[in-house]
Amino acid sequence: MKFFTIGVYGSTENDYFKKLTDNNIDTFCDIRQRRGVRGAEYAFVNSNRLQEKLNNLGIQYGHVFALAPTSEIRMLQKEADVQQGEQKRDRNKLGKVFSIAYKDKILRKFDFELFIDELERAGAENVVLFCVEEKAEACHRSIVARELEKLGYKITHL
Repeated sequence: MKFFTIGVYGSTENDYFKKLTDNNIDTFCDIRQRRGVRGAEYAFVNSNRLQEKLNNLGIQYGHVFALAPTSEIRMLQKEADVQQGEQKRDRNKLGKVFSIAYKDKILRKFDFELFIDELERAGAENVVLFCVEEKAEACHRSIVARELEKLGYKITHL
């Protein structure tokens, strides 16, 4: 099984889904807390539209809420963004306080063995982890990806 990560900011709808199909993604793991994006530009990744499109492409969809940062943890990053004078869409990397809190409150409790078992039972071969930030290092999906690398999985950031 191979893992990929993808964000949406900076992509058009066509480019976004082309990345998925070009990489033979068969399983899509949505690791957002809130499965919506404000505004028309990225409405195609709002949960219902996204699931419909993925279904049409033959890609399994799953919401892995257990990997989503809590509102409290997200607020830590928002505060760091304000201190850095950055907008979420322009962020290049996660704040240290966010990373520590995410690892402690989310990853420490997450059962990667069960996650992998469920993916294998579903026949997943090319799995993508999704959240909105364009750059993987600006998003919690990079933290999840590093944990999967420690378990021996190859990660490709799309």
